[in-house]
Amino acid sequence: MRHPTEIVIENGEDGPRALPLSLERDRQRTRKGFLPKLFRVAGRVPFADDLAAAYYAAIDPLTPRKAKAVLFAALGYFVLPTDWVPDFVIGFGFADDATVLATALSIVGAQVRERHRKSARRLLDLPEPETDDA
Repeated sequence: MRHPTEIVIENGEDGPRALPLSLERDRQRTRKGFLPKLFRVAGRVPFADDLAAAYYAAIDPLTPRKAKAVLFAALGYFVLPTDWVPDFVIGFGFADDATVLATALSIVGAQVRERHRKSARRLLDLPEPETDDA
């Protein structure tokens, strides 16, 4: 039986590989630093609502463990004080964070439910989207 903190990647070359995950480290880093940083930069990043929705999905007990691992890794990268492109670089500072989040959402985006998005909008004091129920 595989260790529960591994993801098996089918790379098509020389067989599957197991990648160890640092789920607990990413979870702790995210819980400690995510909300303060999000509130500090929310007005400067157009993907703040996606970040918050990913956070709510990651802490949801109903979200599968592998999805949590991917989401916590992406959120942990956002929280890191040092990354590939420093966040203060105007125009590019959050590009790497956006790319990491977009990649994570492309992998496990189906696990980010409407309830997570609704909680994110409430957290950021954003309006609910209009519907065409006319």
